[in-house]
Amino acid sequence: MEQNRAAHAFATLGHPDRLAVFRLLMRFAPQGVRPTEIAAALGLKPNTLSHHLADLSAAGLCNVVRQGRSLFYSVDLSTAESLIGFLALDVGRARPDLLAPLMSSEKERPMAQNDYNVLFICSGNSARSIFAEALLRDLGQGRFRAHSAGTRPNSELNPMAIEILRRNGHDVAPLRSKHLSEFQQPESVVMDFVFTVCDTAAAEECPPWPGQPITGHWGLPDPVKATGTEAEKALVFAQTYAALRRRIQAFVELPFDSLNRLSLQTRVDAIGNDAPTPKKG
Repeated sequence: MEQNRAAHAFATLGHPDRLAVFRLLMRFAPQGVRPTEIAAALGLKPNTLSHHLADLSAAGLCNVVRQGRSLFYSVDLSTAESLIGFLALDVGRARPDLLAPLMSSEKERPMAQNDYNVLFICSGNSARSIFAEALLRDLGQGRFRAHSAGTRPNSELNPMAIEILRRNGHDVAPLRSKHLSEFQQPESVVMDFVFTVCDTAAAEECPPWPGQPITGHWGLPDPVKATGTEAEKALVFAQTYAALRRRIQAFVELPFDSLNRLSLQTRVDAIGNDAPTPKKG
């Protein structure tokens, strides 16, 4: 990256609110986010956010596309890569004592092991992440240890979600609603993969996970918020379950033994982008 362009990007990120917007976009990468969702998550006024997004776009740090009536902003991953490379290789002169923690040969080898710890996060931990936990536990055939948690978990699991799981042959006895903090303790299990399955959870601040797990955003609308008759609500729950089943089936079928971290991240992102989402009630 050319020095003046790098300086422009660093100066843009030097503002705390612009940095917060960029960090939020990174949590959704490679997918995009509506400005209204960014403003709500960060507590920014719409006109203030508009200026920040314009500055990030001018620095080449984010892109914007229109889908129907909505604008979606996303990180420009190529620019982000170049900026990190400039800092590490040009400014840092590729010093091995600086790069060693980031470029461990362990990350270049295929992620082959007998089992993987996988955490699914949503806001309430009563439906979507519970679906994902049960699905991975059963579809994974012992290769994965599935966990789920919520940023603001409900005290009980959603009855419609439990009914869908029972109807599809899943054992619901081990399932319970849990706060994310259960998995953020010093003695907590180290995760290999962390997925957010709702936009609210992805937008919230979360400390870096120990062990540098591969992360992905597989956001789906909240079926708990579905409206209509009981039958129409049940259909939305069934559609959400089906969408997650397609994603998790694709995930467990990945050739983990032959993929390194970079390839796995690409595959995980593709699964989140390609799977259809359920219709709202």
